[in-house]
Amino acid sequence: MRVWVGIDDTDSSRGMCTTYLAVLAMERVERELGKVIGFPRLIRLNPTIPYKTRGNGAVSFLVEVDDVGELVDVVNEVIIEHAMLDDEKTNPGAVFVDEELAVKLKPFADKAIKDVLQIDEALFVIGKYFIPHLRHKKGRGLIGALAAVGAELEDFTLELIAYRYPERFGTEREYDEESFFDMDYELYPQTFDNVDWCNDVVVCIPNTPCPVLYGIRGESVEALYKAMESVKTEPVDRRMIFVTNHATDMHLIGEEEVHRLENYRSYRLRGRVTLEPYDIEGGHVFFEIDTKFGSVKCAAFEPTKQFRNVIRLLRKGDVVEVYGSMKKDTINLEKIQIVELAEIWVEKNPICPSCGRRMESAGRGQGFRCKKCRTKADEKLREKVERELQPGFYEVPPSARRHLSKPLIRMNVEGRHIFR
Repeated sequence: MRVWVGIDDTDSSRGMCTTYLAVLAMERVERELGKVIGFPRLIRLNPTIPYKTRGNGAVSFLVEVDDVGELVDVVNEVIIEHAMLDDEKTNPGAVFVDEELAVKLKPFADKAIKDVLQIDEALFVIGKYFIPHLRHKKGRGLIGALAAVGAELEDFTLELIAYRYPERFGTEREYDEESFFDMDYELYPQTFDNVDWCNDVVVCIPNTPCPVLYGIRGESVEALYKAMESVKTEPVDRRMIFVTNHATDMHLIGEEEVHRLENYRSYRLRGRVTLEPYDIEGGHVFFEIDTKFGSVKCAAFEPTKQFRNVIRLLRKGDVVEVYGSMKKDTINLEKIQIVELAEIWVEKNPICPSCGRRMESAGRGQGFRCKKCRTKADEKLREKVERELQPGFYEVPPSARRHLSKPLIRMNVEGRHIFR
């Protein structure tokens, strides 16, 4: 029989990675029980959830086995041996879903990616469909496990994850930074968001004590293998390609889909600038827009780097569409579309038609004059200000990009201003 295995919440800030644990489980299944079919899936869930460890990703993989009970036992042994069960924030869960049943979990998965779910909702689904499952401690991982099985990916990307040898876990990673930039130069955009040229950062290498050496994102298996061959690093123990919803904007809720905005959700909203951008201590930039939901505060935080310079050019009356997550009643910007620029006019002293210089005031109520040419004018001139900003799409740089946020290089839109 063909069964989907979903696993989540086996890691912690101190180590482990659910993708790594899933790879270990897949190896055990292949050795002892049956066959793993195709690539595993890495499904990123709602990025604003406060319970998340790091990237809020859950894993699923399809297997063909004779006995589901034996499958449950094997996965349970792997979780007990490798999950960070001593961490109070780690609450693993795993589910075992018949392939034909998996399609019925789509609504649950959609909610897990866009909304906020409680463990009772996962338990209700498990009970409704009599799904075999594993629940360790509080079992919050059951939410992600079900979502990883039920998610339908109309759009998807791939990620090749290379893992370190266990004896190196927690030590400083060894790699040739220049080789990652060379890889990006040769393969972009078939591989993407692996380095940040503007800020000189390799972003596909984590800085946590987890087993991951690097995770290269791409559009094809061929490109990922080429990337793997070109980068220079410490020895790789294991590697696996995951199908994922990275870089798809799958977390965004369109304004037409809801009647009100809520914290811990991500939105795509259109509005008109009502309060011009201002900086606060720390380099964060804020502004406000008028939307169908009323006034909404938006923010470009310091880690978004040069993106803030775009935001600082907004002016009252500009029409924009913002993309980002709402926390503390503020949209944390991931990208923005400048839909329409407001016309800005200023009054200036008239220009002398003879010498081309600005005239001076001739006194209250007496108009203007050019002392040199003795020419006169009655009124100031209204001049249109040339805007430095152009309509189109702008995004945060790769070093500030969330897993789920779709980079402009993957969007078929006009006016893309790409920060690579």
